[in-house]
Amino acid sequence: MNVQTKFHGKIELAGEDIYRFESGLPGFLEEKQFCLLSLDDTPFFVLQSTKTKEIAFIVTNPFDVFPDYEVKLTDEVVEFLQIETEQDVLTFVILTISDIFNESTANLQAPVVINNTKKFGKQFILTGSDYRTKHRLFEPPAEQEEK
Repeated sequence: MNVQTKFHGKIELAGEDIYRFESGLPGFLEEKQFCLLSLDDTPFFVLQSTKTKEIAFIVTNPFDVFPDYEVKLTDEVVEFLQIETEQDVLTFVILTISDIFNESTANLQAPVVINNTKKFGKQFILTGSDYRTKHRLFEPPAEQEEK
């Protein structure tokens, strides 16, 4: 399958490279198929719609940036994604990249959970947690904190 992408131009995808989001993503309910593309030499990926070139989200593994981050999947999500083992699961968070990169944030409240074995995905909203939609990726320098 040939796909026009926002950041990588035209690419060729095999069927096993496509993840199915049966419910779409919040705000993009018609977008059902995505692929994950690496951003060279960074810990970031692009979650790219296979249908709409402009719909592409910068994502990262939250555990690399926030080591204490915890995601407790509901039984409903485990069943929906047909998760059988922990090894099936990939977890990403969507980033908001700021013009000033050090001010970029991660949406820890709504991780993107993927069953990498079955190729199903879902954005899952964590309820009852202190996680927000805009956690800074980088601590501000000490002099900025005092202002």
